[in-house]
Amino acid sequence: MNTEVSVLYFAKSAELTGLKAENITVPSNISSLRLWQHLETRHPRLSVLRDQVVLAVRQEYVPLGEQPLTLRDGDEVAVIPPLSGG
Repeated sequence: MNTEVSVLYFAKSAELTGLKAENITVPSNISSLRLWQHLETRHPRLSVLRDQVVLAVRQEYVPLGEQPLTLRDGDEVAVIPPLSGG
């Protein structure tokens, strides 16, 4: 079963996609890694963030990996790249 989620792009991820947000349809049961791969397929330039990015689903941080996510229609998924420090 598929679900529609709202993806929010912050900082470098917004720069790379040219978007602040978009709605996408993905399987409702998906791993965080598969979700990231789906985003990379849509926006290949995101691949430079793969080793550093964190996703937040319903405002909870989710590292990329095989842990399953259960997404519901209207969920927010935030793409949070590393903050540039100084």
